[in-house]
Amino acid sequence: MSTKTYDPKSVSVVVSGVFITGFAESMVEISKDEDNYDTKVGAQGDTVRTKINNPLGTIKITVQHTSPQLSLLNRLAASGEMVAVSVISDNDPKETTTSTEAFIKKQPDRKYGKESEDREFEFTALDLKME
Repeated sequence: MSTKTYDPKSVSVVVSGVFITGFAESMVEISKDEDNYDTKVGAQGDTVRTKINNPLGTIKITVQHTSPQLSLLNRLAASGEMVAVSVISDNDPKETTTSTEAFIKKQPDRKYGKESEDREFEFTALDLKME
């Protein structure tokens, strides 16, 4: 049996050429908006598989409110600017997720209280590629 080690420090997120730091515990979450294929079954049991070519996806990053890049992310959220986003995991297995055109859907909720609250930024990726 071979034990492998996952290291969150081996995961990098780059937004518009800037490395994001100051992540919260959940760091990053990536999902495609639709399945890759759909199937239909006819009245006589014939099946058809259809490839879905929708490249949309979501990249959600969660940073602490003390992240040095918080002002950058807030500015991008307010402007709606299109940016490139990359998520690279150098763990085993190595995985890369990229989008050359992405934008932050809305400014994150802000909470102020007894403890520091995290900020969640959700990018809509127009050309999500997961390798």
